[in-house]
Amino acid sequence: MNHEYADKLITLLKKNQNSDNQEAMEAYMRNQLPFFGIRTPERNVLLRDFLKENGKPSIEELPDIVRSLWAMPQRECQYVALGLIDKRLRDLTKEHLPLLEELIVTKSWWDTIDHIGPNHVGKIFQTEEDDTYLEKWIHSDNMWLNRIAILFQLKYKAKTDENRLFRYILMHNQSKEFFIQKAIGWALREYSKTNPEAVKDFIASEKLAPLSAREGLKHLNRKAVKK
Repeated sequence: MNHEYADKLITLLKKNQNSDNQEAMEAYMRNQLPFFGIRTPERNVLLRDFLKENGKPSIEELPDIVRSLWAMPQRECQYVALGLIDKRLRDLTKEHLPLLEELIVTKSWWDTIDHIGPNHVGKIFQTEEDDTYLEKWIHSDNMWLNRIAILFQLKYKAKTDENRLFRYILMHNQSKEFFIQKAIGWALREYSKTNPEAVKDFIASEKLAPLSAREGLKHLNRKAVKK
């Protein structure tokens, strides 16, 4: 689905492509997707200036604009789509979960997943009590949906639902997937900054992958060394 606002953004990105950067940027992402070769600082400036001239998209238009950008092969288009969602963060509700699910399972790689999880999904579930989507995602065969469900509370600190965090981790603690093992460790490491004893006890009492346990203890071990 084309959208005039999205088309203008895509044209802008095409005009600023840089072949000198393309190969290195694609290699960094293990050649999962093509790039225009526009580095993050330059891309941020382009989007900032574009928004000054064209304004933020309305929350009603946002899904169509995001889908138009997401359909493009170049990764910068997905980054810009996420940037536009960021601009409407306060307006996100459970009604946007189908859109976010669509983005999670399409052109999936850690860079977009790790933005959507704590920023967009995390924002919605700060106030949303219906956990139907979270339960569907943690039970899914799609590892990226699993990763989102494990990581969405990353920024919650004292508001973290500890029971949910530990339950979701234990549902996947035997996973051989690197991105799941890493997500478990990351989630535990972040929560250890809020509740170190709970994380320490959890890691000691449960059978986690070595990578998950090592990552989960990183913050606590650094603190111990400093003492």
